[in-house]
Amino acid sequence: MLKRTIYLGSPLDMNIRLEQLVLVNRETGELNKVPVEDVGVLVLDHPELIYSQAVMQKLLDNNTAVIYCDEKHHPTGLLLPLCGHSVQNERFRQQLSAKKPLQKQLWQQTVQAKIRNQALLLRYHDLPHEPLLRFWKDVRSGDSTNLEARAARHYWQYLFSPLPFRRDRFGDAPNNLLNYGYAILRAAVARALVSSGLLPTIGIHHHNRYNAYCLADDIMEPYRPVVDSAVKQLISDHADCSILTKPMKATLLQVLTHDVRVNGEVSPLLVALNKTTTSLVGCFAGERDEISYPELCKTD
Repeated sequence: MLKRTIYLGSPLDMNIRLEQLVLVNRETGELNKVPVEDVGVLVLDHPELIYSQAVMQKLLDNNTAVIYCDEKHHPTGLLLPLCGHSVQNERFRQQLSAKKPLQKQLWQQTVQAKIRNQALLLRYHDLPHEPLLRFWKDVRSGDSTNLEARAARHYWQYLFSPLPFRRDRFGDAPNNLLNYGYAILRAAVARALVSSGLLPTIGIHHHNRYNAYCLADDIMEPYRPVVDSAVKQLISDHADCSILTKPMKATLLQVLTHDVRVNGEVSPLLVALNKTTTSLVGCFAGERDEISYPELCKTD
């Protein structure tokens, strides 16, 4: 079943009744109900949301990722369950005991999948993509020659052309759109990792001591072009992207429902993430050699 992503940007009262998340708008009196088991990601983006500890507990019991936004409406925090799988201890141990050669092999696969999807996105828009195909084939164990960075320079040069663009988290638009989309994607990846019994903190490549989601940052890399594709469409639809509006947020939240292809099967991104994290468990357990990463599908 495809989980729902719900954005709350109005003053609401949140309650749980009969396994339903009940949302009451205090301004209009409008009432909505959503089965708790259907909620995969919940975005809290209003200072006057009122809810109890029981609401958060029920959401965590159902493995919902809860994203908190700051006064600028940017994602600033993430709430995840501590116990996401019945054999979590065993999977933690397998993950923590992964040897360096395996980590380098998995990072090689990750970079290859990312570059491949970047090349596909450029190709779908009739943009120069051939250099990325060469980089993709030449990625070595651990990406020792840093082809990820070389591919990124080419990719960002052409993706939003003729708009001059430099990828910088604190840079000009459409960096703001990318930041928002990546934050939602990161939360969804972290949720999938927890569901599979893995530690989002312990990465295969990222290892910043201040980063609590190193593995999520690793695994999300091949999925980033799905967000990039949505941002490219937003740029086409809106003359001004300097302000991230609610309709733009709604579009970026829908990224989690976009179709991708994993192992020859097309499925929504949220479902694909579970396939990816489950395959990663198999790699850590020594049962398989490859992570099941997505292939970008062409959108209409």
